[in-house]
Amino acid sequence: MRETTSQDDLPRLLLEWYDIHAREMPWRVGPLLRKEGQRPDPYRIWMSEIMLQQTTVATVRDYFRRFVTRWPTVRDLAAAQDADVMGEWAGLGYYARARNLLKCARAVVADHDGEFPADHAALLTLPGIGPYTAAAVSSIAFDLPFTVLDGNVERVMSRLYDIHTPLPAAKPELMGKAEALTPHVRPGDYAQAVMDLGATICSPKSPACGICPWRDPCAARIAGTQSELPKKTPKKPKPVRHGTVYLAQREDGAWLLETRPDKGLLGGMLGWPGSEWVDTSKPLPLGTPPMQADWQDLAGEVRHTFTHFHLILTVKRASVPAKANPAKGVFRLPSEFRPSDLPTVMRKAFNLSQG
Repeated sequence: MRETTSQDDLPRLLLEWYDIHAREMPWRVGPLLRKEGQRPDPYRIWMSEIMLQQTTVATVRDYFRRFVTRWPTVRDLAAAQDADVMGEWAGLGYYARARNLLKCARAVVADHDGEFPADHAALLTLPGIGPYTAAAVSSIAFDLPFTVLDGNVERVMSRLYDIHTPLPAAKPELMGKAEALTPHVRPGDYAQAVMDLGATICSPKSPACGICPWRDPCAARIAGTQSELPKKTPKKPKPVRHGTVYLAQREDGAWLLETRPDKGLLGGMLGWPGSEWVDTSKPLPLGTPPMQADWQDLAGEVRHTFTHFHLILTVKRASVPAKANPAKGVFRLPSEFRPSDLPTVMRKAFNLSQG
């Protein structure tokens, strides 16, 4: 660090920048409103943080607005039907988050009288809330001095201190640096400020160092290494899995759907009956068709990427009579089923069936 900027100066400089440049978010109470005494709603902060896990702000905005419009309070969400919540979540991915969203809302109502606890340790006992989310809710909603370390903050810390240890091994060191900077005055605004800095100025490629409030003390800028950081351990190639799905439609337009088991990928979501997803395409896994029918292979295939693997699905379709009796799944009339209720990979299969 240059002698002209002390460690104690850094939070002040960043908050001065944030007061002018804070991003507007539908869940955020901006710095001006906070100074006027308006406090963030812990429910909205918690909701946004769950949605933002491994998902971009641009994607989350509309989902967040729909959720809080339909379920304005944690009590409303706790009373919701599971299928309704899973349907609204469809397309956002990482579906265990939606299941934990409901579990957490119900725990807050049952165990905390419908109020999120203003206590970090108590937050950690709630379903789906880990160290990151507990720190975010503690700092942003309750203005407690807990440190939030997401990808943006990791990038800022690695550059500010010119840390070349690759991620994820660098996480403890980066957390230590971030904790040392977290102020006891306005910690909630500071947490959002450092995330905003990473998202808007200290970006992954071509950081805008010339307008950064931490430009002068940034060790990576001084060394000319900012574009190299943070370094990451190379990822192993993702395996490719294959499977088959069966799309059956009755004469009255109803589609055969099933609710996937609560545990596992796409848990609790609507989907098409089909095979297991396996790491080989020879022979192609067909599974057991849900019923006897004249199954036709559709031209093309569905390709989708999950966190740990790529998936290729063969889609088979059949038109069946009104009295069809499937071995598994339930027929849903068009009035009872929206394609938007399907997770993305299953919606791709539906779109393929529509030509």
